[in-house]
Amino acid sequence: MLSPAEAAWPDEEEEEEEEEEEEEEEEDVGEEKPQVLPSKEDSVIEEKELEESRQEGIASISQMETCGMDYQSQVKMTGSNEGDETHSHNAQTPGVDGAMGKDPNTDSQPSPVGVLSQDTGSVLGDIAPQWIPDAEAQVCMKCGVRFTFTRRRHHCRACGKVFCALCSNLKIRLTHLDGKEGRVCVTCHSTLMKSEHRHILLSVSTTVIASGQRTARPPPTARGANGWGTSALVSSSANLIPLDGLPPILTSTGVKGDYTVEEKPSETLLIQELESGRAKSLVFVLNANLLAMVKVVNYVNRKCWCVTTKGLHAMGQVEVVVLLQCLPEEKSFPKDIFSHFIQLYRDTLTGKVIQHLTLSQFGGSFLGSDEHAGFLYVRATLQSLQGLPLPNQPYLFGLLVHRAELAWAKVFPLRLMLRLGAEYRFYPCPLYSVRFRKPLFGEIGHTIMKLLVDFRNYRYSLPLVPGLTVDLEAQRTCIKIPNAGYNELMKSLSKSNEHVLAVGACFNETADSHLICVQADDGQYQTQAISIHNQPRKVTGSCFVIFSSALKASAGYLAKSSIVEDGLMVQITVETMAELRRSLREMKDYTVTCGRLDQSASQELVCLQWVEEKSTVNKGVISPIDGKSMESIISKKMFQKSEYKENGKIIRWTEVFYLQRGTRAKGAVIDSAEHNRLTERIARAFCLALCPHLKLLKEDGMAKLGLRVTFDPQEVGFVAGSNGLPLPAQYLNALDSVLIPVVHSRGRKRDEEPILMELIFYILENIT
Repeated sequence: MLSPAEAAWPDEEEEEEEEEEEEEEEEDVGEEKPQVLPSKEDSVIEEKELEESRQEGIASISQMETCGMDYQSQVKMTGSNEGDETHSHNAQTPGVDGAMGKDPNTDSQPSPVGVLSQDTGSVLGDIAPQWIPDAEAQVCMKCGVRFTFTRRRHHCRACGKVFCALCSNLKIRLTHLDGKEGRVCVTCHSTLMKSEHRHILLSVSTTVIASGQRTARPPPTARGANGWGTSALVSSSANLIPLDGLPPILTSTGVKGDYTVEEKPSETLLIQELESGRAKSLVFVLNANLLAMVKVVNYVNRKCWCVTTKGLHAMGQVEVVVLLQCLPEEKSFPKDIFSHFIQLYRDTLTGKVIQHLTLSQFGGSFLGSDEHAGFLYVRATLQSLQGLPLPNQPYLFGLLVHRAELAWAKVFPLRLMLRLGAEYRFYPCPLYSVRFRKPLFGEIGHTIMKLLVDFRNYRYSLPLVPGLTVDLEAQRTCIKIPNAGYNELMKSLSKSNEHVLAVGACFNETADSHLICVQADDGQYQTQAISIHNQPRKVTGSCFVIFSSALKASAGYLAKSSIVEDGLMVQITVETMAELRRSLREMKDYTVTCGRLDQSASQELVCLQWVEEKSTVNKGVISPIDGKSMESIISKKMFQKSEYKENGKIIRWTEVFYLQRGTRAKGAVIDSAEHNRLTERIARAFCLALCPHLKLLKEDGMAKLGLRVTFDPQEVGFVAGSNGLPLPAQYLNALDSVLIPVVHSRGRKRDEEPILMELIFYILENIT
């Protein structure tokens, strides 16, 4: 049986070799090579006939007619883009920004390289053949067609010779691959099918694979953003996790870039592999669109399971990382995590997504306990990520929540997150979870949050303004409100009691410490603070701020400020409350002076400031069109009610980025019904135009697509691409006839501010 240790992803070394091969093929396009004489082809066929005669005494070989046309495959460019046809629809096409040297959507994770040997006295397919170097094969060794930029080389796994896609479009089980399927040429396939002993030994089965797929690099089964292409290898079921045992595992055949699926992997063998210090993650197939990567890591001196998703991006969801501290002498996989990943996959179909500080709950017993209630998802901020095999951004870490902590995870997750940090001495919180731990909170009891949150029915909770932070310093407190949070703050103002204004704050990354709330054994809540290790406390963050107009003018105070649990309470007069609300509506800064009227020396200031927030959204995200960074660019997740299917594939519109938008009205572009309708029409036209080509696009590795649309008084147009390059001409031609009328239907207005947006699409397998 094939060792699971061979399951891996392509490494950077392999990708460099593949890029060199592609450069050689690009040079072939520009140079005229002399026509190869048919004698070479004849000699190859003669060798195959001798092989057949030796096994069966049959001298006839069936010939396969070459027909059809290869579509352009995905190419990773290094150096110049000679030979690449660039198709643009803008007067000013966006530049590539140096993205030509890399594939912005390809994960650089390691993969084994198969070592091939030769045994001339062996039966065909029993021993790994010696591959003919690419440089020695300028034409197909079956039909004689010359290899070009779009017509790729393919090695036969049985004889090692080089063929075009049409002459090597079959798969068959091979002995030297431990019974796994390998791609073979049509002649070897015919020979092997006629071999009687192979029917008995290996139960031969064949699978036709697409002509556009190449073997010089791993097929789409090994590409993250480009999809897995496992539809020919696994069931079309949405859940491949068996009731007893592990889900199928993606394994390498030992040949570079060739992967198969092992249906029933041995859990004992896999555990042994991981315990022996296996460097590469195991790859489990949860369904044709979703993988789970599993590895045992040493994280901050703790032995942990590291389980990550691969494929949720294509559903409009963030990828998920679960770090789970190993139990002593643990000999089984935490399989419940796989089931939870499937649940996240299903949730996205209904538009339910996870975000920072959101909760996903379990149905019953989870990871061996009924007390494990769910995962609280958090974004890594100041924690170490060293040694962790992480997916592409964006991703979130799942923290295991105790059932007794469920109420806080629902209504005030920041309190729970920071309390976990205090418990495990991690700032601001640990990224790993511990099973069977004691709860950090008990009965709700007496807390100020009972005045602000409905703990019984969860009908209302503390309003949160994204990006709002609180800086607590000596004699001065600064409440920073981002300009982009104006609309959310106005909602809080309109819904709040006229005497009380309460707003939840975000974790303050610029502070060196943070207020936390600890519930003692007697149920009372106490205020504490956690800080960055070995760093003096200068600025302390707060979890919420409350303004109350209960202060009487006769009390002798201008205002009073105090720390309550893990937040700040400011008591002001009715008149001050009216001024404060007016300033917030007018988006003006406001300062409250706290202290006694007759003691100016001990007075403190509480300042409300509107600031231009340095957005941290979409950190590490890049455009599939040209590799442009999307960091700090506002985006919106999209969930289509209708699906666009063709040839067993589905195309989904998952997100829209607003690269440039009008600023006259706050949030006007995103909230404009007219703009939203136009965006939906563009997305629908894009999907319909590419529907007939979905299978070819995915097989060519272009499963993540970008469409950048420009609306400007001077120009209106679009550009589409994938993997950092424009789409091939045949796809752009299909888009022209459908998209251009839609884009120009908006018209041009002289006084209108320019809008530049980018729509993201994914092609997936159609599974049930």
